[in-house]
Amino acid sequence: MQIAFVAGATGYTGREVVRELVGRGVRTVAHIRPDSLRVHEWRARFEAGGAAVDTTAWNDAAMTNTLSALQPTHVFSLLGTTRARRRASAARGKAESYESIDYGLTALLIRAAVASGSRPRFVYLSSIGVREHSSNPYLVARWRAESLLRASGLPYTVARPSFITGPGRDESRPLERAAAGVANVIAGLARVVGARRFAGSVRSLTGTELAAGLVRQAFDSAGENVTIGTDELAPV
Repeated sequence: MQIAFVAGATGYTGREVVRELVGRGVRTVAHIRPDSLRVHEWRARFEAGGAAVDTTAWNDAAMTNTLSALQPTHVFSLLGTTRARRRASAARGKAESYESIDYGLTALLIRAAVASGSRPRFVYLSSIGVREHSSNPYLVARWRAESLLRASGLPYTVARPSFITGPGRDESRPLERAAAGVANVIAGLARVVGARRFAGSVRSLTGTELAAGLVRQAFDSAGENVTIGTDELAPV
């Protein structure tokens, strides 16, 4: 039986990944932060869509116990914070950071997946531009998470999409929408001059498109132990 555990299930991409997995007939467990102010709303939404819900606390022992009991075949790590969330968390006295969320929670999930003994395919949503010697804190956190995953011994798929945009986002992100529009114009020009691979690497994806690509690659043997970009994630 295929069993998928989705961390970051309430995010723009995460909720679409859950929907895509359920549509494929995969037993899907959507993780919701236990301290989420919308936990009851999300529980009702996911369960109505055919997914199970988990609210395990973010600590090593609890998450290891959950994954050990579940024995997932796939773990999706779609975790990350934003400027708006960091500001909101600081106002509550619990400041989030790229180090604590983008790296820290992903690292915890990797450790728990290893300790579970089921050797799940670990699907990590990273970002375009990630590289070893970056000075950008966001990219540094993502590189560290990628490096830890590759060294973990788990089968993995690392995805580095370009801009993720489209309707239905909880945050408006006007700058991201503008940047995505510019990227799509550049991609169009690149296609005109024959640079199709470059065009495919910079175009934006909607959450639905990205989710479909992540799930497709997660269940494809050719997508194991590789790092893929927008071109491989885009609709076929």
